[in-house]
Amino acid sequence: MLYFLSDYTEGCHPKVMAALAETNLESQPGYGEDRWCRAAADALRALCGETDVYFLTGGTQANLVVISALLRRHEAVIAAETGHIAVHEAGAVEFTGHKVITLPSRGGKLDAGELEAYLQGFYADATHAHMPCPGMVYLSQPTELGTLYTKAELRGLYETCRRWELPLFLDGARLGYGLKSPSCDMTLRDVAALTDVFTLGGTKVGALCGEAVCFRPGVTPRGFLTMTKQQGAMLAKGRLLGVQFDALLRDGLYWEISRRAVGLALALKAAFVEKGYPLYADSPTNQQFVILTAAQKERLEKEAAFSVWERLPDGRFAVRFVTSWATQPEDVDALKALL
Repeated sequence: MLYFLSDYTEGCHPKVMAALAETNLESQPGYGEDRWCRAAADALRALCGETDVYFLTGGTQANLVVISALLRRHEAVIAAETGHIAVHEAGAVEFTGHKVITLPSRGGKLDAGELEAYLQGFYADATHAHMPCPGMVYLSQPTELGTLYTKAELRGLYETCRRWELPLFLDGARLGYGLKSPSCDMTLRDVAALTDVFTLGGTKVGALCGEAVCFRPGVTPRGFLTMTKQQGAMLAKGRLLGVQFDALLRDGLYWEISRRAVGLALALKAAFVEKGYPLYADSPTNQQFVILTAAQKERLEKEAAFSVWERLPDGRFAVRFVTSWATQPEDVDALKALL
């Protein structure tokens, strides 16, 4: 059986596992105060400039802690209607007491012009004091559909947020795959310069678990560490996260993993196109979405594991194939043969 279900189910990269094993008996301070977390934070700052770095347990935890920490009690977060926090996080943000306001998705992306129009319309409404107030903007890079914001698009959203004094939060659970796509025109330093807070994902890019949260200096909420612990996103053995990020960022392993996975995904995409399978989304990253008939789905799922993304009105299925550090060229070749 060929597995293309996700980019994190295989565990972690062998170099990360080796680093964890090598440091297993080392005694260090807890809760992220260890030398490994400090080294990983320094490595991140070398890549993106001055930033306040925190290591949290996972992507959903990072999203809900960051969002609830930045919002005041009456505020809501704006996201694309396909945004991860609006669709695939089990209402985690709403569980903290904050509404997710969704705007139309353009290939998985928010549009700066539509964001501006929404904000103008909201405050033009005489009854807006009775509505959840927009308090921040959330987006992900890549999006849920594997698509990418250009640097110009990100700048447009950031400038709109500046005009309305809203923090811009970029969910980077798969950021490595976005930055190492041949279609990407920005760097990690650009991401840091055009957001107020972003995450750099470990869980989906070679780690067993963990996300790095990076705040622009001056944006970090007071008591963020306390809120992280309060909401279950802090590890007592925090060095387990630091060791993994140190291993990933040292010698460029993080970027090597990302580049390789994207290359294999694009080879898979080319095979689908060549064989006449329509694309559900034109993704330049490690997630590939194609449309299968019911018969094609039934035939392929006997030999390959993939996830069903959506059942379409005409009875066909949008499905997702995802490559990772563990995907081998032979896996892609075998799937090509099945097509």
